[in-house]
Amino acid sequence: QVQLVESGGGLVQAGGSLTLSCAASGNIFSIYTMGWYRQAPGKQRELVASKANGGRTDYADSVKGRFTISRDNAKNTVSLQMNSLKAEDTAVYYCNANLLGLRQRDYWGQGTQVTVSS
Repeated sequence: QVQLVESGGGLVQAGGSLTLSCAASGNIFSIYTMGWYRQAPGKQRELVASKANGGRTDYADSVKGRFTISRDNAKNTVSLQMNSLKAEDTAVYYCNANLLGLRQRDYWGQGTQVTVSS
C-alpha cells in the first residue's frame, strides 16, 4: 500500500504565507513526479505545481513567482511554499505522486484546506 499524507493547510490573511508538506510511504520502488493540485468549490481540480525526477518543474500561470515547489527524493517528500497568498488561492490542495509501487500509477493525498481571507 502507498499513502500520501499532507500537512500544513489552514487559514491565512491575504498577503500571507503557508507551507504545505506531503510525505509518501509504503511499497515504493520509484517516484517519477510529485506535485500539488487544488480544487476550489464549483471548479475542476487543477495543477498548481509539479516537479519531476529530471528536475523539470511546472507551475500554473496563476502562481508563478509566488509559489515554490521542492522535493526531497531521499525522504519521498514534496513541499509547496506559498507566498503572497490571494483570496483566489482558497481551495482544497491535494498532493499527487506518479510512482511505481506494485504498478505505476497516480496516487493522491486526502487533501488539505487552504483558506485565504481578504
